Amino acid sequence: MTSKRYIALLRGINVGRAKRVAMADLRTLVAELGHTDVRSLLNSGNIVFGAGDINPLGAAKAIEEAMVLKLGVAARVMVLDDAVLAAVLAENTLLPLSTDHARLLVFLLPDAAARAAIAPLCERDWGEGALAVGQHAAYVWCPDGVLDSPAAAALGKQLGDTTTSRNWNTLCKLYALCTEAPRITRM
Repeated sequence: MTSKRYIALLRGINVGRAKRVAMADLRTLVAELGHTDVRSLLNSGNIVFGAGDINPLGAAKAIEEAMVLKLGVAARVMVLDDAVLAAVLAENTLLPLSTDHARLLVFLLPDAAARAAIAPLCERDWGEGALAVGQHAAYVWCPDGVLDSPAAAALGKQLGDTTTSRNWNTLCKLYALCTEAPRITRM
Protein backbone atom coordinates (compact mmCIF):
# COMPACT_ATOMS: atom_id res chain seq x y z
CA MET A 1 0.00 0.00 0.00
CA THR A 2 1.44 3.35 -1.00
CA SER A 3 1.21 6.20 1.44
CA LYS A 4 -0.18 9.61 0.58
CA ARG A 5 0.34 12.73 2.65
CA TYR A 6 -2.59 14.38 4.42
CA ILE A 7 -3.00 17.56 6.43
CA ALA A 8 -5.31 17.80 9.45
CA LEU A 9 -6.23 21.33 10.50
CA LEU A 10 -7.87 21.70 13.89
CA ARG A 11 -10.09 24.69 14.51
CA GLY A 12 -9.47 26.83 17.58
CA ILE A 13 -6.71 24.77 19.22
CA ASN A 14 -4.41 26.60 21.64
CA VAL A 15 -5.94 30.00 20.91
CA GLY A 16 -5.87 31.87 24.19
CA ARG A 17 -6.54 29.57 27.12
CA ALA A 18 -9.27 27.50 25.51
CA LYS A 19 -8.83 24.03 24.03
CA ARG A 20 -5.25 23.50 25.15
CA VAL A 21 -3.65 20.49 23.46
CA ALA A 22 0.01 19.48 23.56
CA MET A 23 1.23 18.77 20.04
CA ALA A 24 3.04 15.64 21.26
CA ASP A 25 -0.30 14.30 22.52
CA LEU A 26 -1.97 15.18 19.24
CA ARG A 27 0.78 13.46 17.23
CA THR A 28 0.41 10.34 19.38
CA LEU A 29 -3.37 10.37 18.96
CA VAL A 30 -3.12 10.59 15.15
CA ALA A 31 -0.48 7.81 15.09
CA GLU A 32 -2.73 5.61 17.25
CA LEU A 33 -5.42 5.98 14.59
CA GLY A 34 -3.06 4.11 12.26
CA HIS A 35 -1.42 7.00 10.45
CA THR A 36 2.31 7.17 9.81
CA ASP A 37 5.10 9.76 9.91
CA VAL A 38 2.93 12.14 11.96
CA ARG A 39 4.38 15.64 12.25
CA SER A 40 3.04 18.86 13.73
CA LEU A 41 3.69 22.45 12.77
CA LEU A 42 3.47 25.27 15.27
CA ASN A 43 1.32 24.90 18.37
CA SER A 44 -2.02 25.52 16.73
CA GLY A 45 -3.35 22.21 15.47
CA ASN A 46 -1.54 21.60 12.19
CA ILE A 47 -0.76 17.93 11.57
CA VAL A 48 0.78 16.26 8.53
CA PHE A 49 0.58 12.46 8.30
CA GLY A 50 0.88 9.56 5.93
CA ALA A 51 -1.87 7.08 5.13
CA GLY A 52 -3.19 4.98 2.27
CA ASP A 53 -6.12 6.14 0.19
CA ILE A 54 -8.45 7.37 2.96
CA ASN A 55 -11.64 9.39 3.03
CA PRO A 56 -10.70 12.86 4.37
CA LEU A 57 -14.14 13.37 5.96
CA GLY A 58 -13.90 10.01 7.72
CA ALA A 59 -10.37 10.77 8.92
CA ALA A 60 -11.48 14.17 10.25
CA LYS A 61 -14.38 12.57 12.14
CA ALA A 62 -12.08 9.92 13.62
CA ILE A 63 -9.63 12.57 14.84
CA GLU A 64 -12.47 14.66 16.31
CA GLU A 65 -13.88 11.66 18.20
CA ALA A 66 -10.48 10.52 19.46
CA MET A 67 -9.70 14.03 20.71
CA VAL A 68 -12.86 14.07 22.79
CA LEU A 69 -12.31 10.57 24.17
CA LYS A 70 -8.58 10.75 24.83
CA LEU A 71 -7.83 14.45 25.32
CA GLY A 72 -11.18 15.80 26.50
CA VAL A 73 -11.15 18.50 23.80
CA ALA A 74 -13.84 19.08 21.19
CA ALA A 75 -12.67 20.79 18.01
CA ARG A 76 -13.66 20.72 14.36
CA VAL A 77 -11.09 19.09 12.10
CA MET A 78 -10.59 19.43 8.36
CA VAL A 79 -8.45 16.88 6.54
CA LEU A 80 -7.17 17.37 3.01
CA ASP A 81 -4.61 15.56 0.95
CA ASP A 82 -1.42 17.08 -0.40
CA ALA A 83 -2.91 17.43 -3.90
CA VAL A 84 -5.75 19.61 -2.56
CA LEU A 85 -3.25 21.70 -0.58
CA ALA A 86 -1.18 22.13 -3.74
CA ALA A 87 -4.32 23.31 -5.58
CA VAL A 88 -5.13 25.75 -2.75
CA LEU A 89 -1.65 27.24 -3.07
CA ALA A 90 -1.83 27.41 -6.87
CA GLU A 91 -5.27 29.09 -6.98
CA ASN A 92 -4.40 32.12 -4.87
CA THR A 93 -4.98 35.16 -7.06
CA LEU A 94 -4.23 37.58 -4.19
CA LEU A 95 -0.59 36.59 -3.81
CA PRO A 96 0.63 39.49 -5.99
CA LEU A 97 -1.14 41.97 -3.66
CA SER A 98 0.35 40.58 -0.49
CA THR A 99 3.40 42.34 0.89
CA ASP A 100 3.21 40.41 4.20
CA HIS A 101 2.27 36.74 3.96
CA ALA A 102 1.32 36.64 7.64
CA ARG A 103 -1.59 38.94 6.69
CA LEU A 104 -2.75 36.82 3.77
CA LEU A 105 -5.39 34.44 5.16
CA VAL A 106 -6.71 31.30 3.56
CA PHE A 107 -10.10 29.97 4.68
CA LEU A 108 -10.50 26.34 3.63
CA LEU A 109 -13.93 25.60 2.24
CA PRO A 110 -15.74 22.40 3.20
CA ASP A 111 -17.79 22.10 -0.02
CA ALA A 112 -19.25 23.79 -3.08
CA ALA A 113 -22.21 25.12 -1.09
CA ALA A 114 -19.86 27.15 1.12
CA ARG A 115 -18.12 28.50 -2.00
CA ALA A 116 -21.48 29.56 -3.45
CA ALA A 117 -22.57 31.15 -0.15
CA ILE A 118 -19.54 33.45 -0.03
CA ALA A 119 -19.43 34.37 -3.73
CA PRO A 120 -21.40 37.61 -3.12
CA LEU A 121 -18.69 38.76 -0.69
CA CYS A 122 -16.23 38.86 -3.59
CA GLU A 123 -18.31 41.58 -5.23
CA ARG A 124 -17.88 44.00 -2.31
CA ASP A 125 -15.26 46.71 -2.15
CA TRP A 126 -12.91 45.92 0.73
CA GLY A 127 -10.83 49.08 0.44
CA GLU A 128 -7.15 48.24 0.69
CA GLY A 129 -8.04 44.63 1.47
CA ALA A 130 -9.29 42.01 -0.96
CA LEU A 131 -11.18 38.74 -1.05
CA ALA A 132 -11.08 36.02 -3.72
CA VAL A 133 -12.52 32.52 -3.95
CA GLY A 134 -10.93 29.46 -5.51
CA GLN A 135 -12.12 25.88 -5.86
CA HIS A 136 -11.07 24.83 -2.35
CA ALA A 137 -10.48 28.05 -0.42
CA ALA A 138 -11.22 31.72 0.06
CA TYR A 139 -8.29 34.12 0.22
CA VAL A 140 -8.27 37.36 2.19
CA TRP A 141 -5.63 40.07 2.01
CA CYS A 142 -5.63 41.91 5.36
CA PRO A 143 -3.17 44.83 4.95
CA ASP A 144 -4.24 46.42 8.26
CA GLY A 145 -3.94 43.15 10.16
CA VAL A 146 -6.15 40.11 10.51
CA LEU A 147 -8.10 41.44 13.51
CA ASP A 148 -8.92 44.69 11.70
CA SER A 149 -10.00 43.09 8.44
CA PRO A 150 -13.67 43.60 7.55
CA ALA A 151 -13.33 40.99 4.78
CA ALA A 152 -11.99 38.34 7.17
CA ALA A 153 -14.73 39.17 9.69
CA ALA A 154 -17.46 38.90 7.03
CA LEU A 155 -16.07 35.63 5.74
CA GLY A 156 -15.79 34.18 9.24
CA LYS A 157 -19.36 35.22 10.03
CA GLN A 158 -20.69 33.72 6.79
CA LEU A 159 -18.85 30.40 7.15
CA GLY A 160 -19.06 29.99 10.94
CA ASP A 161 -17.38 26.88 12.31
CA THR A 162 -17.51 25.02 8.98
CA THR A 163 -14.07 26.35 8.08
CA THR A 164 -10.69 27.02 9.54
CA SER A 165 -8.14 29.53 8.35
CA ARG A 166 -4.38 29.72 8.24
CA ASN A 167 -2.05 32.40 7.02
CA TRP A 168 -0.11 31.91 3.80
CA ASN A 169 3.19 31.28 5.58
CA THR A 170 1.70 28.39 7.57
CA LEU A 171 0.15 26.73 4.50
CA CYS A 172 3.44 26.96 2.63
CA LYS A 173 5.25 25.32 5.57
CA LEU A 174 2.62 22.57 5.72
CA TYR A 175 3.09 21.89 2.03
CA ALA A 176 6.86 21.72 2.52
CA LEU A 177 6.29 19.10 5.25
CA CYS A 178 4.11 17.13 2.82
CA THR A 179 6.83 17.02 0.22
CA GLU A 180 9.66 16.01 2.57
CA ALA A 181 10.76 12.41 2.55
CA PRO A 182 9.14 10.37 5.35
CA ARG A 183 11.23 9.89 8.44
CA ILE A 184 12.48 6.37 9.04
CA THR A 185 11.69 5.01 12.47
CA ARG A 186 14.39 2.71 13.82
CA MET A 187 13.60 0.00 16.28
